[in-house]
Amino acid sequence: MPTTPSSQNPSRAEDASDAGGPLLGRKAARVDRLAELMGERDESGHGSGIWRTAFARMRRSPMAITGAVIVVVFVAVALLSPLIAPYSPTSQAWGDEVFPNQNIFVGPRGENWLGLDNLGRDQFSRMVVGARQTLMVGVVATLVGFGAGALLGGAAGAASVLGGRWGRQLDNVVMRVIDMMLALPTLLLAVTVAALVGPSLTTVMIAVGVAQVPVFARLLRGAMISQGNRDYVLAARALGVRKRRIALTHILPNSLGPVIVQSTLTLATAIIDAAALSYLGLGNPDPAFPEWGTMLADAQRFLSSAPQLAVYPALAIIVTALGFTLLGEAMREALDPKLRK
Repeated sequence: MPTTPSSQNPSRAEDASDAGGPLLGRKAARVDRLAELMGERDESGHGSGIWRTAFARMRRSPMAITGAVIVVVFVAVALLSPLIAPYSPTSQAWGDEVFPNQNIFVGPRGENWLGLDNLGRDQFSRMVVGARQTLMVGVVATLVGFGAGALLGGAAGAASVLGGRWGRQLDNVVMRVIDMMLALPTLLLAVTVAALVGPSLTTVMIAVGVAQVPVFARLLRGAMISQGNRDYVLAARALGVRKRRIALTHILPNSLGPVIVQSTLTLATAIIDAAALSYLGLGNPDPAFPEWGTMLADAQRFLSSAPQLAVYPALAIIVTALGFTLLGEAMREALDPKLRK
């Protein structure tokens, strides 16, 4: 019966196994850590996608929890504003109690939690109803910027990945247009668009959305070019998969993560820009229409006698923008392998 070296000398086989054990263990640990960083496995060793792993990390992040609480409260107030507001935001039922020319205002009291404005309207009701308009402006503006930016950036990125003469020319043309838009400051570009179209709530949405287009376009293009150099793209090309299919079904879906994170951060910027446009008089021309930026603009005339009229909408804008910023930053850190601990 033939014998193997291990059977002839069992102690030698055991020594080899003992020597290789630590090395194999360290190698397995490195593989597990790499899989965890790539989002394929969580800390418990179970299979997990990158988004599932990111959400697991966000649940342990105080920054993410704080931002999520602020955003949830803001969205809940905006959606349930007709049920929360105790009075009509346009009702001037207490107009005979306020005399702005004599610097006589009504502060917080039992029936008016935040007091009355200069026309005798309930300030709390206007703040609550104004949250819905602010949310609508921010979401629509972000969707406009995301849609147009993703279209331009996706076309440029796909053209760059596909290569060829026409692809490079299309990429150059699109990116030169984006560079010209980036040459103007975001708020100045939004003011220019709003001034050309005319003051209205729709104008604010379009203007803020157009100002965010170059950010989404450059981000998606860069992500697609980065994904185009990955090993799975090389493997797909080696298997004979068409470049167009690789770009649309593999590279594009894997490049949307940073763009989705940016959309959360853009919501904060959109809310601030929308308030700025309304403050400059480029928002809704109807002064009775409650919106935080318009309320802030109306209150500037009474800063010395009734500063609370400006403090309430200003704090609401700051806290809401802070919530979206914290949530977006926490999501970015959770999705970035270099920032994971």
